[in-house]
Amino acid sequence: MSLDQAERAVGARLLHGERNWWFLGPGGVARLGDGHVTPEGSLRPGARRQLLERGLLSGGAVRSYALTVLTSTHCNLGCGYCFQNIAQDPTGGSRPPRMPRTRLTSATITSVLDFTRRQMAAVGLEKLRVLLFGGEPLLNPHGCLELLERANDIGRTSAWMISNATLLTPALARRLGDLGLDSVQVTFDGDRADHDRIRISRADGGGTYDTIVRNIARASEVSTLRWGLRVNVSQENFDGIDALVERLASQLDPARCSLYFARVGDVGIGYANDLLHSGELAATFSRWQRRALDLGFTVNRPDAHRSCSTCGHTGGRYGAVVSADGSLASCWETAGKPDWDVGSVTGGYLPDEVTKDRWIGCEDLYRYHDDGATLRTFRDSVDAALLDYLHETGRL
Repeated sequence: MSLDQAERAVGARLLHGERNWWFLGPGGVARLGDGHVTPEGSLRPGARRQLLERGLLSGGAVRSYALTVLTSTHCNLGCGYCFQNIAQDPTGGSRPPRMPRTRLTSATITSVLDFTRRQMAAVGLEKLRVLLFGGEPLLNPHGCLELLERANDIGRTSAWMISNATLLTPALARRLGDLGLDSVQVTFDGDRADHDRIRISRADGGGTYDTIVRNIARASEVSTLRWGLRVNVSQENFDGIDALVERLASQLDPARCSLYFARVGDVGIGYANDLLHSGELAATFSRWQRRALDLGFTVNRPDAHRSCSTCGHTGGRYGAVVSADGSLASCWETAGKPDWDVGSVTGGYLPDEVTKDRWIGCEDLYRYHDDGATLRTFRDSVDAALLDYLHETGRL
């Protein structure tokens, strides 16, 4: 809907729900009636004043430095859509060629942490949030553990990991949790049969669904880790998502898990997702979210558009992405890729005139067949329906 320039600058959103309007600002969410919004879909002056007085239009200050570190650029899975592939497997198998293989070492960890200290001091931040990333980060478990332990010395207050979970043992989960890892994001590519056809082992082309679920369940028994379950959606698995939600609820503890649905972008070399953000897709996403909530999963509440701590600011002001060899990237999408580095932890960031064409944002490399307006309409519709349901069920 229509917001003024100042409201758009802080990422505010105005969504039309089924019975009311929703305002999402950097300071929180407000439910508005028709009297607060003009027929054209703009805030009335009185509503804007109330939102200002309640602090919903005030931008929240950055409190933690966001450090993403690739502990390994290699991966043990061969997903055809992966943005880190440099080609499809010419044999049609499970081994698509990937970006160069590197592995985080103790010496590089020293350089990463020295670099992070300097970056944090430059903006006066004393708290650090670490993301363990890859490739598959658990192909280098010692790098993960050492980085977590040593980051304590520079103010690490939280940490999370994006992993396929196929290598996560109970003993490793316990050690990671003891060193401060809070949560792990794990991807599912549809219900078991679809997942096992898409998310496959590079070693033998075998499926991974049962291994992943087993490892999450066993890790949950010995640690306090929480789980962010990302469900990839494409034309290849769309019909099985309802069954997947039910299956995950029966196999895992929903109270320990959040569930997030995302269309797979056309980011892999030679990969295309023909599922569009139009028609009934928004209503289907909303149905999945409602069912997930009813089963006890957390579904994250929509909020204002926020600038990414890492790629949203040049020069690593509030965050940095570091590959396993110590090279810097603007975003995790380009980390480890040849010719996309924007500096190194030893030499710092390259001049802006060098990096301007390499500075990629979170979604810049994601390609959709829909135009931008269709994509925004889809997201606004799904988010408004979720807020409606959270309010109706007393969860907001």
